[in-house]
Amino acid sequence: MSAHLRRHGVDHVVLERHRIAERWRTERWDSLVSNGPAWHDRFPVMEFADTGPDGFATKGSITRYFEQFAEANALPVRCGVTVESVVRDGDGFAVWTSTGPMRVRNVIAATGPFQNPAIPPVVPARGGLTQMHSTAYRNPGALNDGAVLVIGAGSSGSQIAEELLASGRRVTLSVGPHDRPPRRYRGKDFVWWLGVLGKWEMKRPAAGAEHVTIAVSGANGGRTVDFRRFAANGMALVGMTERCEDGVLHFAPDLGTNIARGDANYLSLLDEADAYVAREALDLPEEPEARRIGPDPDCLSDPIRTLDLEAEGITTIIWATGFTQDFGWLKVDAFDAAGKPRHDRGVSSEPGVYFLGLPWLSMRGSSFIWGVWVDAEYLADHIAGATPDRMTV
Repeated sequence: MSAHLRRHGVDHVVLERHRIAERWRTERWDSLVSNGPAWHDRFPVMEFADTGPDGFATKGSITRYFEQFAEANALPVRCGVTVESVVRDGDGFAVWTSTGPMRVRNVIAATGPFQNPAIPPVVPARGGLTQMHSTAYRNPGALNDGAVLVIGAGSSGSQIAEELLASGRRVTLSVGPHDRPPRRYRGKDFVWWLGVLGKWEMKRPAAGAEHVTIAVSGANGGRTVDFRRFAANGMALVGMTERCEDGVLHFAPDLGTNIARGDANYLSLLDEADAYVAREALDLPEEPEARRIGPDPDCLSDPIRTLDLEAEGITTIIWATGFTQDFGWLKVDAFDAAGKPRHDRGVSSEPGVYFLGLPWLSMRGSSFIWGVWVDAEYLADHIAGATPDRMTV
């Protein structure tokens, strides 16, 4: 956003309460890498200096990337400044920060989709049991001895569970509804397939799929997430976590359905890719083995419905259950009754307020690095045309 505003000559400042890319530094596990290859998960004007195009950038590489981008473009980023409140003030806004007040013409909320870690109030606190969100997990050695329950099988949950299993831990993974694309198919990464098939530019999710998570991983060079492989390697799979009674967790009988729907999503992308190859007469190698789905593990035919935490020796629960958004600081008329931003492609219903980085802001790719670039360009053009003479924050 800052780079596009600078291109237009719009006076502005970027306020960051900690350091650039702070969440990548302190709220992600040690081995995390980008879920997309470096040729894709970047701004179009700058490549990663330390990661090849087909590699998956580490969290340190991503932090350095943003720092280098800010430095190379001399962006006016002020770190260590917390925005406490923003209120309407005439034809602009009064901004109260930890370093003092400001007055600006426009406000851009670019806080992204991952703000407050969400932990459902399901398991009461008890001695000998540690509960944490995935943002607090670092590595297997940092956990107490004992078995681990991971709740949530999207990208974070599946990667953390697999890492714990490889370290020798006994792991149970609670699996909900998910999409499960192939990491690669016919020589192309799945992000390439989503691009040529027009899926990144979809304007809205399919009905009922607004909150379906995606299970994909760039770990270990990038492999397709395969829950059957997890089970074959000794991981216990259960359905969605429902409730806890007297130290016993109860799970929904939906594991088989969730796995089957993930498989269907996987195979449907292969079908669309094959049809595209035929339609465009592309010379891409066939990959029939990609359609081979392994045998169902026992946990699908005989699902585990309850789990006694103490009896199973579970000492840690990791909640990979996503985030909620927090716009409590933005005290303007830009939200609906449910607290969700009202906007048209990031242009708020409140004149002078803009949103950037939200899921499905203008398309499916809006919350990805490259998608933010596209949306920011659109918003910067809008701001430059409407208000060329006052500061934007």
